[in-house]
Amino acid sequence: MTTRREFTQALAAAAVLTPRWRDALAFAEKPRHLGPLGVQLYTLRDSARRDIEGTLARIRGIGYRQVEWWGSFGRTPAQIRAALDASGLTSPSAHVGLDALTTGLEVTLEAAERMGHKWLVFPGLDAEDHRPERYDEVADLLNAAGERAHRHGIRVGYHNHDVDLHPWADGEIPLERLARRLDPRVADLEVDLYWITKGGGDPKQWLRDHPGRIPLVHVKDAGPAPDFVMSDVGAGAIDWRALFQLRQRAGIKHYYVEHDEPVDPWASITASFRYLSHLSV
Repeated sequence: MTTRREFTQALAAAAVLTPRWRDALAFAEKPRHLGPLGVQLYTLRDSARRDIEGTLARIRGIGYRQVEWWGSFGRTPAQIRAALDASGLTSPSAHVGLDALTTGLEVTLEAAERMGHKWLVFPGLDAEDHRPERYDEVADLLNAAGERAHRHGIRVGYHNHDVDLHPWADGEIPLERLARRLDPRVADLEVDLYWITKGGGDPKQWLRDHPGRIPLVHVKDAGPAPDFVMSDVGAGAIDWRALFQLRQRAGIKHYYVEHDEPVDPWASITASFRYLSHLSV
């Protein structure tokens, strides 16, 4: 595979430094920053339960442009959309349960349209569901929901945890099985880069092996093996620059910072934002 350095050297060698080639060389060498950053609202769940409007305003004040929705916080979809608009945030996706994607799908789609969601993501299976037939069943449910959601311009997705990387006795990886069964016309993967790491997987390999299938990622850091302590982004052992150099191949559009149990949620998302907003890839 041609590296960035080899590519720029080839441009320089082939060019007679015409303006067109100088522009191409400058483009190839210029570092790129990630797109608008978001935060998963679960990280700030206690604050959101107390004051969702104030929480959204404070998120925007840090510099975030997006949130991935979680919960209702006693507000209607119209009220939530008004709070998002007032804070200057958008919410491209939301985590919802299987009931919301099956028996309650029409109500869920109506709310999603009002709130501006383009993805409805199932947060993932629990350890007690760690069997092949359950993964097949969930993939089929997501495909059916995706077919109906597609008419509204909405896609569905699956968010992984570490258990999804634990192989069965025959060596098959549950998340790989589910990914093969999901219909790429209507369903995507939301890869949690921490849980891939914690589960024993290689997040870079996942981005390489599933081109165009991963529009959403959860971004949180992991300390070194064997504990993989969850950390603010930039404070752990994940090589984010190398990882996000694969963002275009994977099809990443939205980056959601998350920390499941931070000591100080606001300090955590602030530290993660500062690191990612200065990361050049």
